[in-house]
Amino acid sequence: MNEVIQQSNTRKISVKLPRKKSFDSQKDLNSGSIQRKPKWLRVKLPTGQNYKHVRKLVSEHKLHTICESGNCPNMGECWGEGTATFMILGNICTRSCGFCAVATGRPLPVDWNEPDKVAESVSLMEVKHCVITSVDRDELKDGGSIIWAETVKAVRQKSPGTTMETLISDFKGDQEAVQRIIDVAPEIVSHNMETVRRLTRQVRIQAKYDRSLEVLRWLHEGGMRTKSGIMLGLGETEEEVIQTMDDLRAVGVQIMTIGQYLQPTPRHLPVREFINPEQFKKYEKIGLEKGFRFVESGPLVRSSYRAEKHMA
Repeated sequence: MNEVIQQSNTRKISVKLPRKKSFDSQKDLNSGSIQRKPKWLRVKLPTGQNYKHVRKLVSEHKLHTICESGNCPNMGECWGEGTATFMILGNICTRSCGFCAVATGRPLPVDWNEPDKVAESVSLMEVKHCVITSVDRDELKDGGSIIWAETVKAVRQKSPGTTMETLISDFKGDQEAVQRIIDVAPEIVSHNMETVRRLTRQVRIQAKYDRSLEVLRWLHEGGMRTKSGIMLGLGETEEEVIQTMDDLRAVGVQIMTIGQYLQPTPRHLPVREFINPEQFKKYEKIGLEKGFRFVESGPLVRSSYRAEKHMA
């Protein structure tokens, strides 16, 4: 849902923008327009000494985070708590999800120095809790899982006091790739469902609802603290959201995030509804009653929101 880290490379690459997608018909795209956001989606400018300190380090050392390049609304709060999110495996995805602004195309070759670069950034920024995510690399035999494992090890070696959350892909259901993540034991492993079962094909065209649940089950059985998130406003019903909660609890997920979907460009899936903050609070209450250890539910909640608190 965010823009990704920009990498310098002189090689010419072919990138295609996501095609327009709709649930029922082309007219559902609101004639190519993006709806005006309600007042509860407005955010305050980030402030605070910790935020200013991190911002200075990022500027001085030309570091790259998704927080900044993606204009995350929670950047000030997260940086103030010593949390930052990094993306690995490049900035071009092999999938074309209808909600995501990341470019789709043929990715550049894997940068085997990337784990050390991320570790250096984490160290320079004095990050207390590091969230790492990636594009999907379906063209790679290992799905990028080797780079994932090496990145976790590099961060741990250079910043042993830093805790980590890895927001991984489904690796096309490759259990061996998932096991590589389990073997390096990040403190939290997250894999997002993104939406309810009925809408999965439209929202995540190359993903499968049950495959994602299977990945989360493998992670739980491997001893990982697991986390998953969904977006609201794509046409889901309350009953479907609650069923997704039940599905996640059934495979051992302990942490859930629920946020508002925002349409990145007119080419992407339209917002069907802006969910009222009170409904988000209701979902938080329901989720906690169902046994989730943490539920972050609100219009501006993103996958890494308050991630450091999930270590408790």
